[in-house]
Amino acid sequence: MGGNGSSGGGGTAGKRPNERLASWFVRSGWSKGELARQVNRRARRLGAHHISTDTSRVRRWLDGEQPREPIPRILSELFSERFGSVVAIEDLGLHAGRPTASAGGVDLPWTGPQTVAAISEFSRSDLMLARRGFLGTSLSMAAGPALVEPMQRWLAPCPAGTAAAPSREHGGRGTDRISEPELELLEQAIVMFRQWDAQCGGGLRRKAVVGQLHEVTELLQDSHPEPVRRRLFRVTAELAELAGWMSYDVGLQPTAQKYFVLALHAAKEAGDRPLGAYVLSDMSRQMIHLGRPEDALELVHLAQYGSREDATPRTQAMLHAVEARAYANMGRPDRCHRAVRMAQDTFAEASPGDADPDWIGFFSEAELCAENAHSYRDLAYVAGRSPTYASLAQPEMEKAVELFARECREDGSGHQRSYALNLAGMATVHLLKREPEQCAALAGRALDVAGRLRSERVNTRIRTTVASAAREFGDVAEITELSGRLAGELPEGGVALAV
Repeated sequence: MGGNGSSGGGGTAGKRPNERLASWFVRSGWSKGELARQVNRRARRLGAHHISTDTSRVRRWLDGEQPREPIPRILSELFSERFGSVVAIEDLGLHAGRPTASAGGVDLPWTGPQTVAAISEFSRSDLMLARRGFLGTSLSMAAGPALVEPMQRWLAPCPAGTAAAPSREHGGRGTDRISEPELELLEQAIVMFRQWDAQCGGGLRRKAVVGQLHEVTELLQDSHPEPVRRRLFRVTAELAELAGWMSYDVGLQPTAQKYFVLALHAAKEAGDRPLGAYVLSDMSRQMIHLGRPEDALELVHLAQYGSREDATPRTQAMLHAVEARAYANMGRPDRCHRAVRMAQDTFAEASPGDADPDWIGFFSEAELCAENAHSYRDLAYVAGRSPTYASLAQPEMEKAVELFARECREDGSGHQRSYALNLAGMATVHLLKREPEQCAALAGRALDVAGRLRSERVNTRIRTTVASAAREFGDVAEITELSGRLAGELPEGGVALAV
């Protein structure tokens, strides 16, 4: 009986009809056969090939039988998509199974066809439901061993025989149908998307990136020569990484993690270890943001080990800088200092002849200074507002602000989000040094830039900084004025996702 995804042995004695599920089912307009076919199709996309539902099984669910996972989750997704609003598992009168790593979308099979199917399915659901917050609330975050251990399999050799494209339900569209100019256009589009993200924040173009990602997975469902296949997987990995980063920027943390995991799988299929290391660095930053520096350290060490033979000096410097942030948040100043020095020394080795990929182009001297400054700033907080570490942070942060200001002209070009984040960072340094007037001035400048962005991360950073300043120096006129301005220009509530 295990192949049907149900919990019981077939009888319904002692069970009460599931009136909630019946209500949604009647309103959907589906027949029992249609619902069974959709469940089976969705299960195959998830890799649950043991699921084989029929009309009699649907009838048993309606009569009160509780199906096993992943059936409740699949039904929730199907009804949510049907009605264009969140229909939770509990709304259907069903019980969610015990949370597992795979249910959170982390422990996935490391095979090409299943990677393509997972990205296609997730991006499609995101496009349909993200505006209503479904993805951000239905997913759960993985952390600790449940996150790190599956990611370690990134380094294992690909299983033999997994490179074939997945078959289409209605037949394929031929072989090698994408041309070199088309591939180049896809790669150029990613460069443009990155520029938009840096200039405007993740909230403005996130859905455009997700849409492009979904289209590329359509291409991957056809057969291609191996060089073209790897190139398409590289494009897929970069788009999934960017979708994850934009989701992170607007506060959709579980969605961001899922995209990062999918990006790592695609990078593995592309055979691009430096790109995989870059994705792991994103995941590490997210763990630092969520207060899990130990997880962050394991992820960045995995990135460093996996890319040690292939990454350019600029990429290696970025990984050392993220490592320093993790150590800082763990309260390990000696290791933090060492990682900062390694980042600086390795960055000095970078040269134009390194053939850096576009995705690492953001890691400029300004970004290096910013990362090191934030490491020292974080150490200061962990060490009980240490003035020593605040003094180490100040010159690095001042240089970062100066360099970003030079990049960001009034026409909106340059890394506007980084500029705003580091203005806010500089404000916190002045707050640590008990200089409220300077803090207010820097936070006010950050607020000016935030008005040109769609980044909840920037907004939250400014709100947190101003709230801290108000608690400590609420009687200082500049802080009072800034608090009033913040309430008017950046009210609570976040940013809306792009449509």
